[in-house]
Amino acid sequence: QVHLVESGGGMVQAGASLRLSCTGSGSTFSQYTLGWFLQVPVREREFVAYIRAPGGAYSYADSVNGRFTISRDDAKNTLYLQMDSLKPEDTATYYCAATSGLVVRNSRAYDYWGQGNQVIVSS
Repeated sequence: QVHLVESGGGMVQAGASLRLSCTGSGSTFSQYTLGWFLQVPVREREFVAYIRAPGGAYSYADSVNGRFTISRDDAKNTLYLQMDSLKPEDTATYYCAATSGLVVRNSRAYDYWGQGNQVIVSS
């Protein structure tokens, strides 16, 4: 089991950058594949990025590919999402999540979730 706590959201102007962090408890953090999802009102959580364990393979949603970077520091039990060139349409609540399974783009496959962190991008 892992408990995830997020930090780093906020309000920025279009074109700016933010870095989200997600710190996990427990000694098994490094064994989980980790993902970022976003959610806006009245819509389901949408996949943003994942990074596998082991190996560190990663992938992004088309909408953020080339602008966002996912990384993890297992020594610090921390997952990151570097968000560059932010756009107003990136405005959402962002969630980190952990799964021990192989399915990684579907939010229903994830077992553990952070509390959510709001990102607001103004034009």
